[in-house]
Amino acid sequence: MAPYSLLVTRLQKALGVRQYHVASVLCQRAKVAMSHFEPNEYIHYDLLEKNINIVRKRLNRPLTLSEKIVYGHLDDPASQEIERGKSYLRLRPDRVAMQDATAQMAMLQFISSGLSKVAVPSTIHCDHLIEAQVGGEKDLRRAKDINQEVYNFLATAGAKYGVGFWKPGSGIIHQIILENYAYPGVLLIGTDSHTPNGGGLGGICIGVGGADAVDVMAGIPWELKCPKVIGVKLTGSLSGWSSPKDVILKVAGILTVKGGTGAIVEYHGPGVDSISCTGMATICNMGAEIGATTSVFPYNHRMKKYLSKTGREDIANLADEFKDHLVPDPGCHYDQLIEINLSELKPHINGPFTPDLAHPVAEVGKVAEKEGWPLDIRVGLIGSCTNSSYEDMGRSAAVAKQALAHGLKCKSQFTITPGSEQIRATIERDGYAQILRDLGGIVLANACGPCIGQWDRKDIKKGEKNTIVTSYNRNFTGRNDANPETHAFVTSPEIVTALAIAGTLKFNPETDYLTGTDGKKFRLEAPDADELPKGEFDPGQDTYQHPPKDSSGQHVDVSPTSQRLQLLEPFDKWDGKDLEDLQILIKVKGKCTTDHISAAGPWLKFRGHLDNISNNLLIGAINIENGKANSVRNAVTQEFGPVPDTARYYKASLALRQQARKGPSSPFTGSLRMPRRQKHGIRWVVIGDENYGEGSSREHAALEPRHLGGRAIITKSFARIHETNLKKQGLLPLTFADPADYNKIHPVDKLTIQGLKDFTPGKPLKCIIKHPNGTQETILLNHTFNETQIEWFRAGSALNRMKELQQ
Repeated sequence: MAPYSLLVTRLQKALGVRQYHVASVLCQRAKVAMSHFEPNEYIHYDLLEKNINIVRKRLNRPLTLSEKIVYGHLDDPASQEIERGKSYLRLRPDRVAMQDATAQMAMLQFISSGLSKVAVPSTIHCDHLIEAQVGGEKDLRRAKDINQEVYNFLATAGAKYGVGFWKPGSGIIHQIILENYAYPGVLLIGTDSHTPNGGGLGGICIGVGGADAVDVMAGIPWELKCPKVIGVKLTGSLSGWSSPKDVILKVAGILTVKGGTGAIVEYHGPGVDSISCTGMATICNMGAEIGATTSVFPYNHRMKKYLSKTGREDIANLADEFKDHLVPDPGCHYDQLIEINLSELKPHINGPFTPDLAHPVAEVGKVAEKEGWPLDIRVGLIGSCTNSSYEDMGRSAAVAKQALAHGLKCKSQFTITPGSEQIRATIERDGYAQILRDLGGIVLANACGPCIGQWDRKDIKKGEKNTIVTSYNRNFTGRNDANPETHAFVTSPEIVTALAIAGTLKFNPETDYLTGTDGKKFRLEAPDADELPKGEFDPGQDTYQHPPKDSSGQHVDVSPTSQRLQLLEPFDKWDGKDLEDLQILIKVKGKCTTDHISAAGPWLKFRGHLDNISNNLLIGAINIENGKANSVRNAVTQEFGPVPDTARYYKASLALRQQARKGPSSPFTGSLRMPRRQKHGIRWVVIGDENYGEGSSREHAALEPRHLGGRAIITKSFARIHETNLKKQGLLPLTFADPADYNKIHPVDKLTIQGLKDFTPGKPLKCIIKHPNGTQETILLNHTFNETQIEWFRAGSALNRMKELQQ
C-alpha cells in the first residue's frame, strides 16, 4: 500500500481537484464498518499502516504478518520495547467476544469495576449451556428453561453496559465471529481458548481470561508477552481424503501440546491458496491444542470470497487496498520453520486422551489393536467450532450419499452439530441435513454440546471402556462425556462419517471396501463439496439483541439467594510479608488441564457463582501421593478427602471448622460453606507438572484456588492463558528454576516463599522446603511477572488494582 500522502497526490493528479476534497473522498472510502451490527465502529487500516511503518523503521527489518498486526495495535509504537519472547506489549484490541459460560464472570468483574459502558465493541454468545440430549429444538427449549436466570442476567448486563447479545440457538461463538466480526488485520480477544479460529480470516484473535477482557472493555491497554513466530510453510495442494483438519493434526503431532507456547503460528507459502477460508479457520482453531498464542493466515482470494458471501464485500475491497499490510514481508524471519507438502499429506486421526497423539488413518487400527484400545466405534460426532462450516457439512453429506446409494446407514451412533443458525438454515435448505439424517444422524442444537461435555450420554455407563470419533478439537480424559474410559479420537468430519458408517477404527476409506445391501462390495470415493453455497446463505432466525442507545433505565439483578449467580467481593490485599508455612494442598502427577482444575459438563451451571463452582476445584487432578483423583490428605486430620473440602478446611478457622462439622449448609455434600470475608486459616500451594493449565481459557481455574485460600501454584511449566489468569487473580504462578526440584517436594512438606518484599521482574524467589523430620532445603523459583503484574499481586488482583487507579 502506498503511503497516504502519495495516494492523495496520485488522486489529485487523476481527478484534478483540490487536496481537501481528495482527502475527503479517501476518508469516505476508508470508513468501512467493522460489522453490520456496529455501523459507527470503523476499521482503522490507516492507523494500522501508520503503526507498522513506525515499527518497521525502528526494527529495520522485514516483518512477519503476525508482527504487522500485533505491532500495528501497539498503544505506543514509537517507544514500546519490542523483543520476541521477552517484552510485554501494551496493545489496543479492536473488540472483545465472550461465550456465556465465561461471560458470566467477565461481566460480574466488569460490574465490580464500577464503569458504566464498555470502551470497545463487545459481544456475548450463548453457546455453552445447551446440553445435547435428543435433538436440536427440544434441547434448546430445555436449555432456555433451565438457564433462564443466567440468560436474563447476560441479556440485561449486555443491554446495561453496551454489549451485543447473541441469544441461545444463535450458534457457537467462533463461527458467529467468523461470519460477522473477524476481518483481515483485526486484533480480537475472546474469553475462549479457541478464539484463534478468526485467524482463518487473517486476524490475530487470541483467547484470554475474563479479567483480560475486562481490561479491554474498560479501555485499558492490554498486556501480552511479545510472541515468537513459528512459520509453517505449505506447499502443494490438498486433494482426495486429505482436509484442512489434517494440517493441524500433523502440526500437533510435530509440536506437541506445548510446542507452540509463547508463539504465534503463521501459515504461509503457495499451498495456502488450496485451502478454503473456513478450512483455514479450522487449522487456526486447533492451534490452541499446541499451546500457541494464536494462529493466522495471510489475506488471499479465498478470504475475499468468504467475506463477499457473508455480506462484507466492502471489507474485502478495503482489505485489497491495504493488502501489503495483511501478508508477511518477503524475507521475514521465523523463530522456527516447519514445511508441509499438502500433496503428500495423508488423512490423520489423533488420540486418544490427548490431541497431539497423531496417527495416519491407515495405521490407527493396528495401533489400537496393539494398545488395547476399543476398535468398535460407539459414536461418531461431527460439527463443533472446529468443523461445522458449509463445506464441512457438504463433504460429510457427500460421503453419506454414497453409503445411502448402496443401502447402508451408520453402524455407530451419529450426531451433527451446526456451527451457527446460518449454517443450520442453509444446510436444511440445501438438503445436507436431511442426507445426514437419512444416514442415521441426529442434528443437535447450534451449540458446543458434546465438544465441551454438554452431552447427556445414555448408551454407556461411567467406567465402560469405549471409543468415539469426533471432528472436535480436544479429547482430554472425560472431556466429552465425563467417562474416563471413553477413548476419544479427533479427525475430519468426512473421516468421522466414513468411520461411523463402517463402525470400526480398522476401516481406511482410502483403500478398504464396504458391502452394500445387495451384497456387492464398493469403495467410498473421496468427497467433494462446494466451499460456499451457490446462492446466498440463509440467515435463519434473527437471534441478535442490539444494546439500546440509552441504557439508563436498564437494571441488572442478582438475587442474594441465587445458586447460579453471585456478586463478587474483592480478594484480600497482600499483607507485605513473605508466604510462610504454606501447606501443600495437592502435588499433581502428570497432565493437569483446566478441565482437571475446574471441570465443565454439569459444573457449567455454576460459572456465575464463585463459591458454588469452587466445589469442583482440582477434582480431576491425580494426586501423586496415592495415584487417585479428588483424594488428598488433610494435614490436620491426616484423613483423605475431596480436594475442595480440604481447601475449605484449611481456609476456615478452627472455630468455624468445629461449627461446620455439625452440618454442612452447602448444596454440595461434604462441603464447608464459609463467610466470604473469613480470614485465611492455613494458606496453601499446589505443586504441578509440565504445561500446567493447558486447554480451555476458563479463568475459574484461577479464581477457585484464590477463593479457597491458595496463594501460589508451583510447576515445571505453565500454559500461557492459565499463567496470566493466575496473575490476574493475585496468585503466584512460579516455576522450578531446576525442573528436577519437583521431585524434592513431598505432599507432607511445608513451603516458605521468600523475596516478595523485593519482588522484581526477572529476579527469582527463594523457596524453603520444610520436611516433617525437621530438615530443610532451599530451591529457586522463576517467574515471568513484569512491574504491572507485580502491582496486581500487591493489590490482591488486577481488578483491585484497576479500582485503585480509578481512585
